[in-house]
Amino acid sequence: QVQLAESGGDSVQFGGSLNLSCVVSGIPFGDYCLGWFRMVPGVERELGAIAGISEIGTTSYADSVKGRFTISQDHDKNILWLQMDTLNAEDTATYYCTADLYCNGATAAIPYWGQGTQVAVSS
Repeated sequence: QVQLAESGGDSVQFGGSLNLSCVVSGIPFGDYCLGWFRMVPGVERELGAIAGISEIGTTSYADSVKGRFTISQDHDKNILWLQMDTLNAEDTATYYCTADLYCNGATAAIPYWGQGTQVAVSS
């Protein structure tokens, strides 16, 4: 059974930091492209991952988080991380980790999603 379990979401003040984690089980971690998406209730899901990392560690970021967020992975522990710095109100959302055999594939085709962890940024 495939499971992606996020944690680390919290309420934080403007300018603060959080480190999200996603424990991946049931799939060969090293064979998958992993990513983070976010969704605000009532707002269309941000197109594409806000951060992605390939099997060999190549990273990509949405412009809205570039320079503030860092994605990383631990192949030994099967954990995906998202370090989020300089948070602002627009980062308030539910964050989901994803796993896909294909990097840069269509969002609708991503087979594995976590249950989400909530981040709230207050001024």
